[in-house]
Amino acid sequence: MESVVFQPCYGIWVMMIILAAAAAAPVVHSRPDPPPQIAPTSPVLNHGDDASNSKALLSPGVQVGSENHHPMDSNRKLVVALIVASTALGTIIFFMLFFWIYLRKKIRNAHKSQTDSLQGSEGLAFGSFGAKYNSLKGSYCRRRSVSIMDYKSLETATGNFKDSHILGEGGFGCVYKAQFEDNQFSAVKRLDGGTQDAIREFETEVELLSQIQHPNIISLLGYCIHGDTRLLVYELMQSGSLESQLHGPCGGSALTWHRRMKIALDIARGLEFLHEHCNPPVIHRDLKSSNILLDSNFNAKLSDFGLAIVDGAQNKNNIKLSGTLGYVAPEYLLDGKLTDKSDVYAFGVVLLELLLRRKPVEKLAPAQCQSIVTWAMPQLTDRSKLPTIVDPVIRDTMDLKHLYQVAAVAVLCVQPEPSYRPLITDVLHSLVPLVPIDLGGTLRVAATQHAPPPSGL
Repeated sequence: MESVVFQPCYGIWVMMIILAAAAAAPVVHSRPDPPPQIAPTSPVLNHGDDASNSKALLSPGVQVGSENHHPMDSNRKLVVALIVASTALGTIIFFMLFFWIYLRKKIRNAHKSQTDSLQGSEGLAFGSFGAKYNSLKGSYCRRRSVSIMDYKSLETATGNFKDSHILGEGGFGCVYKAQFEDNQFSAVKRLDGGTQDAIREFETEVELLSQIQHPNIISLLGYCIHGDTRLLVYELMQSGSLESQLHGPCGGSALTWHRRMKIALDIARGLEFLHEHCNPPVIHRDLKSSNILLDSNFNAKLSDFGLAIVDGAQNKNNIKLSGTLGYVAPEYLLDGKLTDKSDVYAFGVVLLELLLRRKPVEKLAPAQCQSIVTWAMPQLTDRSKLPTIVDPVIRDTMDLKHLYQVAAVAVLCVQPEPSYRPLITDVLHSLVPLVPIDLGGTLRVAATQHAPPPSGL
């Protein structure tokens, strides 16, 4: 657009420069002034012709004077005319440029107002809340286009939210399997009720997942607001959650030793991205086996970012205590101190679940509970007892040296003192050598040792 507007201006300015140069240059006549005519002297003058002689002598001078003064007046008038014309032309061009800039600014503001109005009409006004997350940066941290979806289409895709479509249940609602007209499947989380906590978690989820992309973090496809109901649409993870695989009807039978190590490695990679590659770092704050989802190839992805916070976005010592009992780090539970080491503690609990297939908290009596950490810690460091407490599904299927190494990592992660826990990057480096090459690690093993489970699982 700019080139179209300014090309005529270049021609006008060139014309003005030529006219100004012409006005400043001296005027040169094509015909030179005639030399003064001097009457020939004669020793004898006719006194009767004095008058005519005088007239003849003066007439050339009068002609010369009249021919010189008339062109000079014309030149002055031409110069004045050129100056006036140039000034007028420059003024016109200035106002044309000013008017063009004004129009562009007006169009830009109108477009911005229209966009803001469109976003506001959907009922999702993040305000200053969203500004906390706009500075997230990283190799995968970039703003993505998240679709605003129609409620009727989601209602149809989930069979009017039938119970038979439920994939799981959360604190504020259920997750449904949805099938759209193009035969695409997704997972739809429905949050009922307009409580402040539900709204806050919904906003956090949309803001964070619209900026985060990573192979081990769930992808948000869209969202919808319908009255007090809010819906989030995710990619469908065909194998469900890690919790359902370990503690559900399958009883962990689909999870071989190498698959479990692959899942642990995927979780560590997702956490490392949040802690080390997002700027500022993100603390998940609700890492647990039910929030770790598995696709058809048992690749793990972190989900449910409703309780996540950006490190530095607020005073973490004064935030509301949230999380799930059994996964919450002791310093956060007792003193409200939250750091990335809180996520490392929760990772250690998940790692113990993978090893032992025990729930994070188990009831011993109606009023008595025991955590997996309290029960396992004395036995994890005893090499004679450790193999006997491992999940029977994977018992005797791994190299004992690898089992001891994983147990040592778990012990470090669940240390009561946060400073004793490793960084998630160190955990990641410890797990990579335990995972086969074709599953994303560096371990060379025979294919039969990590063969896929029978079809249909």
